[in-house]
Formats: sequence, structure tokens, C-alpha cells
Amino acid sequence: MKKIFYTLACGFMMACTAGVNAAESDMAAYLMVFHKDDTHGLHMAVSHDGYTFTALNGGRPVIAGDTIAEQRGIRDPHIFRGPDGAFYLAMTDLHIFAQKEGYRDTEWEWDGKKYGWGNNRGLVLMKSRDLMNWSHSIVHVNELDSALSDIGCAWAPETAYDNERGRLMLYFTMRYGTGMNRLYYAYVDDDFTRFETLPELLYEYPDKRTTAIDGDITRVGDKYHLMYVAHDGTPGIKQAVAKDITGPYEFLPDWIDPEPKACEAPNVWKRIGEDKWVLMYDCYGIDTHNFGFMETSDFVNFTPLGHFNEGVMKTTNFTSPKHGAVIHITAAEAAALENRWK
Repeated sequence: MKKIFYTLACGFMMACTAGVNAAESDMAAYLMVFHKDDTHGLHMAVSHDGYTFTALNGGRPVIAGDTIAEQRGIRDPHIFRGPDGAFYLAMTDLHIFAQKEGYRDTEWEWDGKKYGWGNNRGLVLMKSRDLMNWSHSIVHVNELDSALSDIGCAWAPETAYDNERGRLMLYFTMRYGTGMNRLYYAYVDDDFTRFETLPELLYEYPDKRTTAIDGDITRVGDKYHLMYVAHDGTPGIKQAVAKDITGPYEFLPDWIDPEPKACEAPNVWKRIGEDKWVLMYDCYGIDTHNFGFMETSDFVNFTPLGHFNEGVMKTTNFTSPKHGAVIHITAAEAAALENRWK
């Protein structure tokens, strides 16, 4: 593991405008993070109404993947505002076109026959108080324990806070060799630089011959809703529910998304001031990658909202986003980001 301090805006500092346990009533905008296959960097977009998103930096990355990832590219960014008011970014350390870009001599970092598509072992962890200045670490999951030395991947990390145990939790997709992908979790330190526990199984598909990836947990009332991707036929979104963030999660057989083609990367975010949640996901099975959206008030009935620029959800200056996540931000935080990246 290595740790550095990374500053997006050289010499630029701002005070954190949201303190501990920032209230929804303080929030006025939405921040989306995502990556794109043609850049393998971190992209950000801001929306003031939750329907129309504008990418910062003219649609270019706000952090280049080759500056923060050992494989010179990142994927699957997720952002989380912790109870301490800090922002936590977690990403997959993986460049799927690194051979073509001249970053390595082989298609994958390890033998694809032994470890599968896109094999990697690193997760990028970053923490900030202001969305501008970030601490930065890379955790090598395969080095945590000898039992993990032959894992085939560590993908799509997401951060949550375990209220019952008072700890930051990281959960992600992992497989051993070329076996089935499953969802695992571990607790991390408050500085967001290292694992404090070894990964434990969070969820696996009832049919153990079927892969489950890309978990996303939302707490509503006294229940935790785990959205994930089931590779049970055409890959798509399913839901599992638990009373504890670490499970056990009850399998629900119904498909959530309405897509005829493959989709992945579910992320749930709440509309500010409304009892409505948006399920966003990545439609990678269509010719031009796009995000799809559904809306729910009860996590039972989901209303399709279509894709970006094909319904009520819009983008103004970017296309083909990949694997995104959305959080609430304050008006001051939105203004600071927009001013920095004019």
C-alpha cells in the first residue's frame, strides 16, 4: 500500500461546508462521479435539480487515472459522504486497454486463462474534506492474507457506514481465480488508507454457479436494500434485503430493471426533500453506453424514467458515462466545484 496527498487544484483550498451528520435540508445539488472507457479517469458532473447533469472540466476527467492508479487507469468510482462530513472515493485500479495504450506488454496484468477477464488486485481509496484536496492510497487485496494471494479480481468498491458497529465499511466484488464473482465486505480505518479486517462474504447468489457483482446498499428505515447485478441469463439488476448491513440478505427473485440488453452498476440516490429514490444503472449492452433510471417510493414498485437524453434525465455536455454514483452536496460545494472547473 502506498499513500500520497493529491490536490486537484494546485494551491486551492476551501473549508468544508457540511459538518458531521449533514442534514438533507442543507443539501441543494447532486454530484455524480463516473468513468469513461476512452479516458479511464475520474469524471464529475453536477445537477441542481436531480434531472439535468453537467460535467465539470468540460467533460474531461477531473483526476487522470494514470496519476492515481498502478494500472494507469481507474474504473467504477463511488463517492460517499461519511458521518464525519468527509467525502470518500473508492475506485477499481484497472485499465482494460492498458496494452493498447502502451502501459503494459500483456492484455491483463496476470494470466487471463488463470485469473479471468480484467484481472486486478488493487483498490484506490481517497478521502477529502472539500472535494478538492484528496489523500490517496492503494490497497492490494491479494496482499492482505495468503488465502487471498490468488484472487482473480477486486472490483467496484463502495463505502458505507456501519451504524451498529460505528465503523467505515468497504464492500466490493471479488472472485478466487476464475470462480464465481461474489460480494465481500471489510472494515477500513478512519483515514481510509487500509483494511482493518479481512474480507468476509456479504452476499452470493442462491445458485452458486451464478455470478453476483456490483453491490450498492441503501438504508431505508430499518432495512438495508442491496441492489446488485445477477448474471442469471442476460445480466441485470436484482435486489436483496436485510435488517443488518452485513446480512444475511434475503434473495428476491424479481428483476428490477426493464432493459432488454445487459446492464450493471446499480446506484441508488434520494431526491432531496422527497420520499423518492432513483435507481441509476449502466446500460453496457447497447451500442452506445448510457445510464438508465428508475424511480421508487417503496422499493417494491419501480417506475422507468428511460435513459439519459431519452426521457426526463438529461446531460448537457457528455455522453457514454460508465459506472456512476451520486451524492447530495450543498449549494456552496456545488458553486466551489463549478467555479474551479469552469
